[in-house]
Amino acid sequence: MKKILMLLFMLLGLTTFAQAEELKRGVNASDWSFNDANDKAFSMQSWAGKVLVINYVDPDEAELNEPFTDALTKARKAGTLDNEKYIAIGIADCAATWKPNFAIKAIAGKKAKKYKTTILFDLKATLREAWELKKDTSNIIILDKNRVCRSIIRGKVRDDQILSLVKLVAKLQDK
Repeated sequence: MKKILMLLFMLLGLTTFAQAEELKRGVNASDWSFNDANDKAFSMQSWAGKVLVINYVDPDEAELNEPFTDALTKARKAGTLDNEKYIAIGIADCAATWKPNFAIKAIAGKKAKKYKTTILFDLKATLREAWELKKDTSNIIILDKNRVCRSIIRGKVRDDQILSLVKLVAKLQDK
């Protein structure tokens, strides 16, 4: 009986481990659904057919990758990036901060207006755990139109990476 129980626990442990797969380049990203400040639900399907750039961020680190976000905005204004073919969104990792959700939503509202984008709220770190993202920082994920991960940066995007990431988004949108 003990052997059967041990085998059962081992199988359950392996199953749990197999379900939590780190998001890597070349891997299809698992879908998700989160709400915005108005409680409207969004998923990756909300932007079907578009390249998706996700800034999954601890609200305490909201400024960390602004140079990259600013570069995307500049490229969009210059016509290099097309709003019909790509979208950049933010997802706040609300479980990573001491700040109350109402304060996070207020701050996010200002960012959404500044960057003319959608910001969603992961209240329980669901995506961080599913994709094995880094806590207490900003994670930049670039998914192609088929939701295959083409780049993932866990932490700060280095200054020397910004241009190549913007070029990657432009290249993916034109495929």
